[in-house]
Amino acid sequence: MYKATLIPGDGIGPEVIKAATSVIEAAGVNIQWDEKPIGQAAMAKYNNPLPQDTINSIESNRIALKGPSTTEIGKGFRSANISLRQRLNLYANIRPIRTIEGANTKFKDIDLVIFRENTEDLYMGIEHMVGKDAAESIKIITREASERIASMAFSYAVKEKRRKVTCAHKANVMKLSDGLFLSSVRNVASKYPDIEYEEVIVDSLFMKMVMNPENYDILVLPNLYGDLLSEMSAGLVGGLGVVPGVNIGVEAAVFEPTHGTAPDIAGKGIANPTAAILCAVMLLKHLGEKAASERIYNSVCHVIKEGKYVTRDLGGSYSTMDMTKAIIDNM
Repeated sequence: MYKATLIPGDGIGPEVIKAATSVIEAAGVNIQWDEKPIGQAAMAKYNNPLPQDTINSIESNRIALKGPSTTEIGKGFRSANISLRQRLNLYANIRPIRTIEGANTKFKDIDLVIFRENTEDLYMGIEHMVGKDAAESIKIITREASERIASMAFSYAVKEKRRKVTCAHKANVMKLSDGLFLSSVRNVASKYPDIEYEEVIVDSLFMKMVMNPENYDILVLPNLYGDLLSEMSAGLVGGLGVVPGVNIGVEAAVFEPTHGTAPDIAGKGIANPTAAILCAVMLLKHLGEKAASERIYNSVCHVIKEGKYVTRDLGGSYSTMDMTKAIIDNM
């Protein structure tokens, strides 16, 4: 039996996370879940969006499955997601972007992985007002963090037999901060002569990605650019509803879908469970349960390709749990 922290999250989080745990159970993998809150659910219970009890649970179990949590725009408490990543030093955000036949997309055969540095850059939240009419944010890039995310990307490339790593930057303008990130990745790349390496200015990369995404394999980026590119890339394969992700460091791994809380459909039972279930696939692979993870992944692909028992955003009319049941039955 494995032990893991379960964070249902806000909005549609509890619905899609229930789907994911149901599929894990059906695959025959026994996980003892320690359920904890983050975000609005935690604020309501503890008046704290990131309770120490939740941190302790993840530190103890080293693995968590997490639903989306709410972050208010321009006001309210600081993002619990960002605070969690920094508290646990979950320095890498990894998002596999793969086309699934049957999902609504103009592209085929996309199979790339984004490695986003997860702990610094503008997301450190160091900002202040300058007088009453100007605001200043401080961008921090360090060699240690930059080389760390680059090393993980190149190590992954070797382990998974990938062909190329692309570094995105804006060092033509931000010569010190992005320049440091670029030189750090370049230093790591020099240790992997068998992996093709290229550098692309980030705005040019966005253009090239929407034209020929099949040209890319592994991408490594600073925090902000990685966040933006991850969202755009999800659109290339059918949207956030089909893209999983993990925030991982030396001590823990938190698996969570890339989509938000979708409060407009929360509680209606119509949310697409695919991203959360694919997070379960990643979690099981991380645990070494390769056979179970492949069974679930293949079943998800079959159900979406068939296009019958799928949610509204995938062109169907079935509920979250109807689609989940179809995935389980097909396994």
